[in-house]
Amino acid sequence: MAAAAAAGGAAPEQEPEPPRRGPAEDEEEEEEEAVEAEAELSAELSARRSAEARRLVLSPRRLSGPLPAGLSQWFPALEVLDVSGTGLAVLGEELLALPRLHTLLAKNNRLGGPGSLPKGLGQAPPGRSLRVLNLSGNRFAEVPPALLGLRGLQSLSLGGNRLHGIPPDIQELRSLEFLYLGGNFITSIPPELANLPSLSYLVLCDNKIQSIPPQLAQLHSLRSLSLHNNLLTYLPREILNLVHLEELSLRGNPLVVRFVRDLTYNPPSLQELAGRTVKTRNVPYAPSDLPENLVRYLSLASNCPNPKCGGVYFDSCVRQIKFVDFCGKYRLPLMHYLCSPECSSPCSSASQSSTSQSESDSEDEASVAARRMQKVLLG
Repeated sequence: MAAAAAAGGAAPEQEPEPPRRGPAEDEEEEEEEAVEAEAELSAELSARRSAEARRLVLSPRRLSGPLPAGLSQWFPALEVLDVSGTGLAVLGEELLALPRLHTLLAKNNRLGGPGSLPKGLGQAPPGRSLRVLNLSGNRFAEVPPALLGLRGLQSLSLGGNRLHGIPPDIQELRSLEFLYLGGNFITSIPPELANLPSLSYLVLCDNKIQSIPPQLAQLHSLRSLSLHNNLLTYLPREILNLVHLEELSLRGNPLVVRFVRDLTYNPPSLQELAGRTVKTRNVPYAPSDLPENLVRYLSLASNCPNPKCGGVYFDSCVRQIKFVDFCGKYRLPLMHYLCSPECSSPCSSASQSSTSQSESDSEDEASVAARRMQKVLLG
């Protein structure tokens, strides 16, 4: 046996297994990695540090907390900050100390939870200086109230979030020129959106919007309106009043797949019948002759769009779809309101038997619309 062992050589010794790591050691290693990452970020910021630096783009890192402390001291003249794709869940108080910041890009992060935006943003220096804010691709379920105080904001992007509505207070952003809300779950548009006098580009595509409020016709600066991939079955007739509109995108809506031809009518009340008589027969009255509520009611009369009718209506009217040619190529269903079912007019081209008069009326409006719109995207 001894000779065999000598001939075959000594048996190799088995290496001892490394000792198993405990939870405490794993936590210690994670803390060390976090410290190293923070040190690397500080080194990167220090390398870029300059009192005159106006633009800063942070590369994607493990930024799960707020912005790095001391950012305002390192970059006192910062005007453009891009933290897109960094994994940020919170934009902390450090943001409030950047007095010249006019562009903040924070796309594709994890913002949207409580405290994602610092309190008092609208009253802080950036609240007065911010002009462009892009928060697309985050997790906001509602438009953050803190944003509604940014009175100088000109461009706001909240696409690809989880929004279910647009707050009426959006009208407070009076300087807004570009509003992107595509790719959310919005079901309706508040009429207050029409109170943005400078709005030129409105993107509401890829939502669940079923109707457009006629008040949007008050957006006289609007040049582009994107409504594709929604649930629209008609457009309000007032959309023809958007005199500067150059681009209207409607593809992917039911109104493109099939034109809806609805006729709904609720009989007028006795008050409405009396009000119609007063207005159509020009019965004279003074505020001293009637109670205040009736005077106010009479002021709400709407004229029937049928030029042959001359009637008025208040609450009871016929909702009817009229097909109008756009740019000589597309026929869009626009919503009209008639004073009664007996009001057969050029507007009633939604009926099966369209008359030559209705066709000529459609052509007249088409010539106006063709001058106002350069591009209608339906397909």
